[in-house]
Amino acid sequence: MSSGHFAAPEKEVTAGEEADAKVFMVIMEDDPLVMMSLSSDPEVYKEKMIEEHDLFLESLLEQGSYIKLYSYTHLLNGFAIHAKNEEVVHLLEGAKRVRSIHEDMKMKKLTTYTPEFLDMNSVAWPALGGSMAAGEGVVIGLIDTGINPFHPSFTTTMLSSSSSHLKTSKFKGKCMTGDQFPTSACNAKIVGAQSFAKAAIAAGTFNSTRDFASPFDSDGHGRQIAFFSHTASTAAGSHNVPVIANFFNYGYASGMAPGASIAVYKAMYPFGGYMSDVVAAVDQAVEDGVDILSLSIGPASVPPGPSSFLSMLELELLLATKAGVLVVQAVGNGGPTSSSVLSFSPWITSVAASMTDRKYNNSLFLGNGEHLTGMGLAPPTLEGVNFPLAAAADVCRRNITAGLVESCQSPDPFIRSLAQGKLIICTYTFDFESEAATISRVADTAEIIGAAGFVLTMDPDIGAEQIKGATATLNVPGITLYSMESSSVYKIFNGTDLTTARILDGRQASFAGKGPVVASYSSRGPDVNNARLETADVLKPNIMAPGSSIWAAWSPNSAGDEYLKGQSFALLSGTSMATPHVAGIAALIKQKHPNWSPAAITSAIMTTAKVTDNSGSPFLAQNKNKLAPATPFDFGAGLINPSSAIDPGLVFDTSFQHYIEFLCAVPGVDDMSIRQSVGVGCPDNRMQWCSDLNTASVTVSNLVGSRKVIRRVTNVGNADETYRMIVREPEGVKITVVPSAFKISVNASRYIILLMEATQRTNAYTFGEMVLVGNRNHVVRVPISVFVSSLLGF
Repeated sequence: MSSGHFAAPEKEVTAGEEADAKVFMVIMEDDPLVMMSLSSDPEVYKEKMIEEHDLFLESLLEQGSYIKLYSYTHLLNGFAIHAKNEEVVHLLEGAKRVRSIHEDMKMKKLTTYTPEFLDMNSVAWPALGGSMAAGEGVVIGLIDTGINPFHPSFTTTMLSSSSSHLKTSKFKGKCMTGDQFPTSACNAKIVGAQSFAKAAIAAGTFNSTRDFASPFDSDGHGRQIAFFSHTASTAAGSHNVPVIANFFNYGYASGMAPGASIAVYKAMYPFGGYMSDVVAAVDQAVEDGVDILSLSIGPASVPPGPSSFLSMLELELLLATKAGVLVVQAVGNGGPTSSSVLSFSPWITSVAASMTDRKYNNSLFLGNGEHLTGMGLAPPTLEGVNFPLAAAADVCRRNITAGLVESCQSPDPFIRSLAQGKLIICTYTFDFESEAATISRVADTAEIIGAAGFVLTMDPDIGAEQIKGATATLNVPGITLYSMESSSVYKIFNGTDLTTARILDGRQASFAGKGPVVASYSSRGPDVNNARLETADVLKPNIMAPGSSIWAAWSPNSAGDEYLKGQSFALLSGTSMATPHVAGIAALIKQKHPNWSPAAITSAIMTTAKVTDNSGSPFLAQNKNKLAPATPFDFGAGLINPSSAIDPGLVFDTSFQHYIEFLCAVPGVDDMSIRQSVGVGCPDNRMQWCSDLNTASVTVSNLVGSRKVIRRVTNVGNADETYRMIVREPEGVKITVVPSAFKISVNASRYIILLMEATQRTNAYTFGEMVLVGNRNHVVRVPISVFVSSLLGF
């Protein structure tokens, strides 16, 4: 059974068939394909490995006690198995040639304006031949919920005339057909498409009537259908595609790398997904030859301790990096809680989300000239005309349940003659939070009963931080009053002159806001804890990108989300929306510098990031309905700056061997654990501290007295350059940098030493930076985060 295809297991397993049935991922001691020196067709070796897995299982386990779901062959030599009972696991644990066993776990699914917001048109796109050619020859692999191949964002007519399959000749992925996904779905934009669901089927959570057994995008995060199409179009959607929703043009959308190709690996479904399916997708994507992997997904939870870095997915992504594939992953939506990151390993580029300065607000103008601010992507009422306001209960039959009336979910209770031509006041109740009620149904009700529109007020017992469906496009006038003060029905009826009103056009964006601001939902650092309950010496997140109110592609025939049903574009928010921005910009860097390693690309993105907002002030972060000064644990190195990232001057490069040394330096991780996980042990000469990993940031989670931190920079510019050092010290730390200035030749490397001395016990992280200023206009910025535990002698 090939690991690269979707297929049902040999026997269908229903949910609950075996109380102790579980899926496990097993790593064998033999080398995977990527570590072999092959003298003949790799497919021959692959089939041989699959056959060896089958023979091994048949010789060890009783027939009928297991189902093999996948053979992992490219990055790891192993398999996923659905074990019917605990005895299967005991036999595997004691078997020769088995290196390690990992229990499967749940995974969760974590632009008309952003190209302008990120200033793509000024330098980045022109430097690569223009917007149509930007990203040509680069394949971005996206692992999520599939794709809608019929969307205009993925049509070949929008591509550069020189774009062709020849540009991606090293890519050898397949185009799998199936439900809603014909042979013609693949083209010069979508160059590969496969789906993975064997673990989902084994768990009994795959619904064949809802979850397409093909790469078609049938679902997204929670009930958000067609999510993958959204992320794919953000990364590499065609240039200048009209964004039309409910017959209104909101602008023109472009992906970050409009000339790049997309490879689809569907491994997520309405319920989320399983790690074994995702690992199979990653293994196949790297074997196929993708350049960049974009994951808007992560584990459902991260266990504390050193084992976090040795989970099956983290190992698979480490080996993907070793194979030269840059992995970009959403940091998670657990903010503003600290240490909530779900993407934590140093070999992954973890992305935080920001608000932009674009806002969609609407206003309700009352009869006395007062106006209330709210939200509603909806058309206006008739210009210059005020309409009577009426509470839903006052225009409904009296014998109807109050909850049904106030939420306006059905036209049935309304008396049409009383409701017609009025603005109906409805209430956002707890039913909306549980999705038993939706704003879309409020709009439908208003249209059916002939109302002039609706005003949705907030139940005072519900917070207004995240109003579900507030960014849905509507075809009738409507406004949601998210402010509790504005939302008071009593205020609206506090006088006869307030009983009429009109709603303005909520579809027009304004750009007067302050941006970027770290979004409240964006997960925050510091990184995961190790065995000593210290956080790892790793800066997470790495970078920030726009993630709030992002327009991108959607599937109009998707079912399950009433807010977006029938629409070709959707306005969504999340770190999942920020991630494809970074993946697409990474494709631009890869196009210009095809031989750069993943670490070099990440370094370029981090050291050139912006650290001030559009007014020149330090970043702020949303934190429980208020703004507070932001830190690198909120935004990483800063907001991604594509124009500078394609020409960073210096990079901090890192190899697979260095990542192994990092693992060896993590307290609580022993040589045997590493050897069992990746097949190699700790070298004799290795780094003493995790902080010595050559990244474009410096984090010390436990500074006692003093520490020497070493970094190695490489000149990737076009000429020799002289750099001088500027250091802004974190509170409680004195830093001496050697050398204070240096000249470096093209392609040359040199070491930089930071001598850090604790001067004050802080009992908290403090932040600073090292800035390398070149005489050829390169500015290389390195964030510094330090926790001073004690001084010398204490």
